[in-house]
Amino acid sequence: MLILLSPSPTSLLPPINTRNATAASTKFRRQPLLKVRAESSDGGGTAAETAAVVGGLVSNPVIGWSLYTLKTTGCGLPPGPGGSIGALEGVSYLAVAGIVGWSLYTKTKTGSGLPNGPFGLLGAVEGLSYLSLLAIIVVFGLQFFVQGSIPGPLPSEQCFG
Repeated sequence: MLILLSPSPTSLLPPINTRNATAASTKFRRQPLLKVRAESSDGGGTAAETAAVVGGLVSNPVIGWSLYTLKTTGCGLPPGPGGSIGALEGVSYLAVAGIVGWSLYTKTKTGSGLPNGPFGLLGAVEGLSYLSLLAIIVVFGLQFFVQGSIPGPLPSEQCFG
């Protein structure tokens, strides 16, 4: 009859000194297989990011003014000298629609929204644009239920006749 005697598992390990316990634990530590580095875009961004930041910082307050005027008077902003205020209002709505569209496209392609951009302003403009879109939906909905319609893109006789 053959009996195999194997040493106990603890007898195979070297004795650990309390003085060298930290050295022994760091000696056999696994190194990570993948290192992840975050890059910040606090510096300059692309031309599209800078244009979106400038456009969004101008457009969102203009939309707020337009929605307040629409809710209080039932009309949009007045045309202004040479139609400049009305044009700014229309371009502002298009700019916010473009920023939200770009954000949604980026979200579907990458799984995250727009990058922070220079000084984190693109992320702020993205958030403000979504808030403006929500305000547009609410105010236009209220306008439609109260007045029965929303004003068209061109000045009408009812508002600025």
